Amino acid sequence: MELYLIRHGIAEERRPDIKDEERSLTKEGRQKTEKVAQRLEKLGLHFDLIATSPLVRACQTAEILIAAGLSSKLEECTYLAPDGRIDSWVVDWLEARNYSPQTQLALVGHEPDLSAWAEILLWGQAKATLVLKKAGMIGVKLPEKGSPLGRSQMFWLTPPKYLL
Repeated sequence: MELYLIRHGIAEERRPDIKDEERSLTKEGRQKTEKVAQRLEKLGLHFDLIATSPLVRACQTAEILIAAGLSSKLEECTYLAPDGRIDSWVVDWLEARNYSPQTQLALVGHEPDLSAWAEILLWGQAKATLVLKKAGMIGVKLPEKGSPLGRSQMFWLTPPKYLL
């Protein structure tokens, strides 16, 4: 299975008058994310499912990916909210679905969680060495059998500037 970890686009700054989970993409964030999505579509990417954090900025990013034709299926996933645990996601969400090895799955979420998830998939532990820029993407190939934790291979690490 190919897993694409996608960080949400540029969002409103934190402010005391708005809850973190309600922060939206900025105009610039929306425009850059749309350009990245269009480029991914031109590269021939298509996801069997896009799962997104329930936070507004991640949902908006996922909707942009859907509008660009990268998938027709969108699902909210609470494991992708900030501080979500990858081990729980693997056991409770991923393994329960029994996807085929050909599945291409996109997860839209937040930093530093997505980079930590990628590191745990690759090395079995978070090392705080990978950095995922806003609207950037990490591609990880999961093994066909057994736990993917510490046994996966990275095949894509792209900051958005290379896709604009």
